[in-house]
Order: sequence, then C-alpha cells, then structure tokens
Amino acid sequence: MKTKNFLYLLIGIIFGTTLIKADAVSWFRMQEMFRFQGFQMYGIFMTAVPTGAITFFLIKKFKIKTLEGEEVKIIKKKFNPGTVIGSILFGIGWALTGTCPGPIYVQIGSGLTIAILTLLSAIAGTWVFSFLRPKLPH
Repeated sequence: MKTKNFLYLLIGIIFGTTLIKADAVSWFRMQEMFRFQGFQMYGIFMTAVPTGAITFFLIKKFKIKTLEGEEVKIIKKKFNPGTVIGSILFGIGWALTGTCPGPIYVQIGSGLTIAILTLLSAIAGTWVFSFLRPKLPH
C-alpha cells in the first residue's frame, strides 16, 4: 500500500512540476488565453487532447488495469443540457481565478497562498452542487 501511495505522490509531483515549467499555473497566461492574446495555453491543450485520446485508445486496446489490478471502465455518458450550464460556470470561475482544479494545488504548493481561497471556493461550489443536485434536472 505504501508503494502505491508513493507512486501517486511521485505522479503528482511530476504533474505539478510539468504545470509549473509549462507556465500553466500562471494567472497571466490564463488571462492571455481568455483574451485570445497568447498561444501558449492553446498549445498545451492541443497537445493534451490528442495525448488523452491516444491514452484512452491504448487503455482499451491493451486492457490496461489500475494499480489495484482493476479493469478500467470507460462508460459512455448521455448528453445532459446541465453540462453546458456547468461548463459555463466552470469557465467563468476559471477566467476569474486563473486556475482550474488541478493547478490549484500546484499554486498552493508553489507558495501562491491566495490559491487557498480558490480551493475553498471550489469546495464550497462542490458542496452547493451536491445540495442542489436532487433539485436539478438530469
């Protein structure tokens, strides 16, 4: 069990270091992207999307298992109009804070303490959603 935790920690450190080196945790880069003034973040996304697609293809083709030995199940989801509303809210939060869920931890770890407020806001938003979910159409 400790080996798996160490592996997860190592993957997280590599992910965080990559985000910092790519300048993907910079509020300035996010603003640049949302104002269509810079290519850097779009370049990162144009690399990440095909990488993710190829990874999903390889997981399916070679039936790769999780670290616990479980089969990876990729479930097709039905379209829900609420996803569009949620995506818009997510984008607004991303534009205002200059971060999305993964980089929040990287920002905190790199000493950007204001990101703690972003993390608390993300947790509060998740709580509000869980409270409202039974009342939302889905």
